[in-house]
Amino acid sequence: MNRQMADFLRSVSGWALVAAIASWSVVAHAREGMFTPDQLPAIAADLREAGLKLHPDKLNDLTAFPMAAVVSLGGCTASFVSPQGLVVTNHHCARGSVQFHSKPERNYLEEGFLAASMADELPAPPGARVYVALDAEDVTARIAGDLDPALAPRDRYQAMEDRRKAVMKECESDPGHRCRVSSFFGGLQYKRIKYLEIRDVRLVYAPADAVGRYGGDVDNWRWPRHTGDFAFYRAYVSPAGEPADHSPDNVPYEPEHHLAVSAAGLDDGDFVMALGYPGGTSRYARHVTVENLFEREYPRSVARSRERIAVIEAAAPEGSDLRIRYTGQLAGINNGMKNREGQLEGARRQRLVERRAQRDAALDAWIGDNAGKGQLADAIRGYDALARENAAASRRYYHYNAARGSQLFGIARRLYRLAREQEKPDAEREPGYQERDLRFFRQGLSRLDRRYHATVDKALWMYALRGYLAEPDENRVGAFDEALGLADDTDEATLSSILDAYYANTVLEDAETRLSLMDATATALEEHDDPFLRLATAVYDSDMAREEAGKTRSGRGHLLRPQYMQAIIDWQRSQGQTTYPDANGTLRITYGTVLGGSPMDGLIYEPFTRLEGILEKDSGIAPFNAPVGLLERARAKDHGAYRLESIGSVPVNFLTDLDSTGGNSGSPTLNANGELVGLLFDGTLESVVSDWDFNPRNTRTIHVDTRYMLWVMEKIDNADWLIDEMTVVQ
Repeated sequence: MNRQMADFLRSVSGWALVAAIASWSVVAHAREGMFTPDQLPAIAADLREAGLKLHPDKLNDLTAFPMAAVVSLGGCTASFVSPQGLVVTNHHCARGSVQFHSKPERNYLEEGFLAASMADELPAPPGARVYVALDAEDVTARIAGDLDPALAPRDRYQAMEDRRKAVMKECESDPGHRCRVSSFFGGLQYKRIKYLEIRDVRLVYAPADAVGRYGGDVDNWRWPRHTGDFAFYRAYVSPAGEPADHSPDNVPYEPEHHLAVSAAGLDDGDFVMALGYPGGTSRYARHVTVENLFEREYPRSVARSRERIAVIEAAAPEGSDLRIRYTGQLAGINNGMKNREGQLEGARRQRLVERRAQRDAALDAWIGDNAGKGQLADAIRGYDALARENAAASRRYYHYNAARGSQLFGIARRLYRLAREQEKPDAEREPGYQERDLRFFRQGLSRLDRRYHATVDKALWMYALRGYLAEPDENRVGAFDEALGLADDTDEATLSSILDAYYANTVLEDAETRLSLMDATATALEEHDDPFLRLATAVYDSDMAREEAGKTRSGRGHLLRPQYMQAIIDWQRSQGQTTYPDANGTLRITYGTVLGGSPMDGLIYEPFTRLEGILEKDSGIAPFNAPVGLLERARAKDHGAYRLESIGSVPVNFLTDLDSTGGNSGSPTLNANGELVGLLFDGTLESVVSDWDFNPRNTRTIHVDTRYMLWVMEKIDNADWLIDEMTVVQ
């Protein structure tokens, strides 16, 4: 750390640090940390030293290049790559749209999809969005300021929730925009971020699964990879240039900035940075939380995921329409399971639980050695107690939460909750049920048809109920048992008969009926004959009681967590370190180099994989069944203009030391000039534990190379019109 920055950090203390957060960020390891845009000017010197050729001071401007080209899809990241609203992201981020339009007789998952022209582009499923960040404002004082520390926890929760909703409502008075208020540093800072909300999103191109998902779940989180994980959407707006629902009259959105796509690419050791929306990390979690998750929750989650996969595969045979409907859910469960397995193995190898206990002890000792820190010590003890209570509640209701897992039961609960919430003024409704949320609510109901079938839903519900019935009485919910007719001696045949009656007598499988029930009163739903709606009304009061208890615990957390994070910041500052915020779904920048690695003794990772590597893996059997044309061109070494001389082939995927996590999928990987050289799509299995504990030796991120993207588009799928639309630089 340079002397000037060290002097600055010593000059601020306590809660005054909140006002200075945007001005600092020098870390011991420059590549550790997912930096917010307003932190970049403070690390400009390191960015230049690392190799960035753009002016780093411009990177904190959300409306300038390259930040303005980066967008959120609401779970994945993407970027504009043409002046006509063409958006590139990962194949696995767009795969839900491919699945939505696929049927056995027209299976775009197997065949791939390429629109012949803009007129042939397919609407993405209801609820698809492209979010363009416009500005960010510090609203810490408006959310958390002037709250009495003695305020009751439930009242604190409500006061902060009401303030958050008021800030968002004020921001969204500008039509066509969506706003969110995000917490940083455990609640020491809050920012209001405003997005342009583009609602007409269309699928343009996605290669077949045999390219875009090559290696499937076998290769997931593994290196070497040979996956063409890319796809294209297009954003549309009204003729007046405003966000609008899907319409044939809409026109392509014209972004202020878009990325040039590099056909020259990069090589080992080159500078790279990724811009994206990482979902969440937990690097400041205390030992009590880490121990509970890694020794109890995660092992149980892995086992349950494996069993749910088996249930779906048995109920939805390979090649059937049911399998197409549930392919997204299967992929999601598989992905989560392998992530948990990797986290468990990484935690074991890095002794995460033990070392987190040691870190907590060191922090506690530092507080004890410093006069005037007693209040922080009390807050941390309270914070640990709260974590234990949260863990106990999670364990108690784990099987009950799973037992509510029928999709139709979930819809019934949401419809009844909506009816109850609509009895209140809009400002007093729960998030998810306000006027600003109703379009999403309606679109969520509309999506069900291509992602549901009673046969599979019942099989999953049966599986979950078996686990619930094995629980002791104190972990059961009486209202649920009574309404569903469950008893300790309920056998398999009886349970199956009970559920059959639900599916035989429901009206919720009809889309028009589901949508019409959004306008129903609570009384009308209570008196409805639908069995799922009757069950939803029966458990409402007990579910709300649990929710109220959770809000009270959250209110305690709103007071205790910021004090804990203040202790972390002060402690790390005393050691010459700087604290960066955990990922929270907001725009971040991570930078480093193209770099292979050796995550364990005897295991060497090269930085690139080659086109010919597909020939070595390919068996002709999914998920290693590349298209025949691709194999033929690979055998002929038909590299075209996309050959990397240092490896003698077309680079397929590459590794970097970038710090990333879930939500970064689709993040544009840029070279020193801000040109697109790849898309971030995965991490290695050894890296996933970095959500909790960053290790520079193990942390590697996997990207699909733009040269392979362009090669597939030109040589395999004849997507020349899209290549021509983009700005491709040699």
